[in-house]
Amino acid sequence: MSAPAIGNPFRQPKAVYAVAFACVISFMGIGLVDPILPALAHDLHASPSQVSLLFTSYLVVTAVAMLVTGWFSSRLGAKRTLIGGLALIVIFAAAAGSTDSIAGIVGFRAGWGLGNALFIATSLAVIVASASGGFVGGIILYETALGLGIAAGPLLGGELGSISWRGPFYGVSVLMAIALIATVVLLEPTPAPARRTSLADPIKALRHRGLLIMSLTAVCYNWGFFTMLGYAPFPLHLDAHHLGLVFTGWGVLVAIFSIFVAPRLQARFGTAASLYANFAALAVVMLAIGLNPGSRTTIAVAVIVSGAFIGVNNTLTTQAVMTVSPVPRPVASAAYGFVRFIGGGLAPYVAARLAESYGVSLPFLIGAGAFVLAALVLVTGHRLLAEAERRQSEDLVTATPPAPAEPDLADQPLLADQPLLADQPLLADQPLLADQLGLAAAQSGRGGRDAVQVELAAGTESSATPSERPIVVAVASSPAAGDAADEVIDAVIGMARMADCPVDVLRVLETEVFEDAAVDRESVEQARADVERHVGVLAGAGVAATGHVLRSVGDHGGVGRALARYAETVNARAIAVGGPSHGRFAALIDESATRTLLSEAPCNVVVVRHAADRAPVLSGEPA
Repeated sequence: MSAPAIGNPFRQPKAVYAVAFACVISFMGIGLVDPILPALAHDLHASPSQVSLLFTSYLVVTAVAMLVTGWFSSRLGAKRTLIGGLALIVIFAAAAGSTDSIAGIVGFRAGWGLGNALFIATSLAVIVASASGGFVGGIILYETALGLGIAAGPLLGGELGSISWRGPFYGVSVLMAIALIATVVLLEPTPAPARRTSLADPIKALRHRGLLIMSLTAVCYNWGFFTMLGYAPFPLHLDAHHLGLVFTGWGVLVAIFSIFVAPRLQARFGTAASLYANFAALAVVMLAIGLNPGSRTTIAVAVIVSGAFIGVNNTLTTQAVMTVSPVPRPVASAAYGFVRFIGGGLAPYVAARLAESYGVSLPFLIGAGAFVLAALVLVTGHRLLAEAERRQSEDLVTATPPAPAEPDLADQPLLADQPLLADQPLLADQPLLADQLGLAAAQSGRGGRDAVQVELAAGTESSATPSERPIVVAVASSPAAGDAADEVIDAVIGMARMADCPVDVLRVLETEVFEDAAVDRESVEQARADVERHVGVLAGAGVAATGHVLRSVGDHGGVGRALARYAETVNARAIAVGGPSHGRFAALIDESATRTLLSEAPCNVVVVRHAADRAPVLSGEPA
């Protein structure tokens, strides 16, 4: 479970920073235009419904483009797809700023949406693959770009829009041009994927009931969301600067709650329960606007507060889609994006037309109803989602080694060079592992600088026959963490011999979710190969072992929950994991998995520190 030691995730190749910078600008895209909507209507003599078509053209084209992004990227490779998307954004953003008609802006925003679809389909994967810290470093950098972009978009739009409504368009074009040049020059060519995606794959994926239900839930949710985002600026009657401040508050809450709060709510209450509560909260917020459409204070406060619930919903709906989907993640993302963006694109235009004909209250009241409808649609898929979450604790792959050979203990001194728990009185309070590690403790006086340190967390004992209860060992899922994983396996060999018990080797296949994006840490095939290697090492040392690959969708804490559930299922004797990698930022990510495991584990947890993370050992005693 330990991650590669990356020290500081912000020490990255220049190419990674180029793509991350482009991500910031891309995340600004929607919030950037909110502050200038009233100015556009005034200066170009357009109605609110005409101006709202900026959202419609952008999102509907993005929706349709989601069906073809996989086809392009699987044939051209990530770099070419990324560059193509950036180039389209540069061209169409500049063209939108140069036109003098609302129809021209609407048309050029459509081209901008196509570019953005190509960019967002590949940017996260490129950052993760190119980051020097691998998955962990890429995740931290992407989350940083996500937060900055969402929060800063309305602020930049308000400041540039207070000068001219053309300012935000030109600003995006210039900034993206810088990112484009840097990406072309610095990013290494990326090979096309081994498997090509068909144009029909996303549509075929919607035949799966769970994916279709979650996509329809997102349509209803996005209808209410974009009603607020696309039409609320008009009844506020504020200038571009003050509108920018209101939506900056909204963006800050979206970023905070999508990155930090949503995973905790999911862990505490589950995906479905958290979504029900958030849909209800959003319905109340929209109802408040609908009942007080003439109060600028009510609208401003409601818009800002809604950011918290929108941040949670964006992350959890994407997580639910990845959980229930039986198809590869890129295909599921494309199918889900196609459906939900259709609803988001139509909502602002319909809201504006309804307000023009029937008053300002009606679109917000309908938006409140859309959130209620989203919850009702989700109810029809509740069982499917719960079943999919339960299946995450089941094996994707099981690897069993050949019959183990008799170990030659004379040639393999048990722990002579790896004393455990030197001067650790904690063992006295740990009856479960006392028999296993007593010899190691007695030998620990011979420890040296390379001693493996083991930390124990108290768990519960079991009445099962000791020899039938396995030690569960979790191995990291990054090639850069290979040495640390090998150290954990070495420590477990000694423990298993003393306890005369088998070992279950676990790899948790992670899909990390960020707002509307998701990325796989590795493929099932890669996980299988590494687990088989570790199982082979254990078998060669005379320890009976079986390998398993599990799945976790969401934040890194889900890894700890998956390990705890598996250990409870097999009545594990103990769980052995690698310690959090050194480096403050990387440790924060690993810590979430370790802390979750420690709190939910049904048995003792042994944390094996990687040699690079340990303090020097002097005179045979740990520092």
